Amino acid sequence: MSLYKLVQWTADLPLDDFYHQASIKGFNNNSSQHMLVDCFRNERKWAAWILYYNGTAAGSVASHSLAFLENSYRICARTCVLTHLLPLQQLRSLGYTCQQHQNATAQFFIPQCIEWAENAKDLYITTHPSDTGSQRRVHNTYCPALEKTGALTRSFEKNYRGHIQTFWKLNTSVFLEQINQLPRW
Repeated sequence: MSLYKLVQWTADLPLDDFYHQASIKGFNNNSSQHMLVDCFRNERKWAAWILYYNGTAAGSVASHSLAFLENSYRICARTCVLTHLLPLQQLRSLGYTCQQHQNATAQFFIPQCIEWAENAKDLYITTHPSDTGSQRRVHNTYCPALEKTGALTRSFEKNYRGHIQTFWKLNTSVFLEQINQLPRW
């Protein structure tokens, strides 16, 4: 029986403690409904999810349409994992956790984003080397590690949402092939 549950965000979810915990950890983009989801309400299509572990909100992720690219979506936006609430430490080691997809992002968030986007032409993860949350680590470690596996391709840089961001294209079939051959939580 899985102790993990991914629930689509609604305003009715009791997330005050999650927002508080995210704020304490410095995950400002996950510290309130306004920061986590309201910023996407002008997008053509968007959704957000909350990851629960043993009934406690321990992570979040969002996805949304990209107005400047036809039939393309930004996935893994607002990704946050409160690792102190999970039994496994996330993104701590480049080798096993990233390249072997043994982290909450690969196990839950990316598959959910793929399913939500249905048959989208392109899915992108965006990063920038700032101190926002763990963005620097994702930009310098996580995405380059997935690029080495072939799951991501560094596509382009663009001034987007106030930052010069790197757009990493998800090679969906490669990612799904890899994760289906590895241990699943």
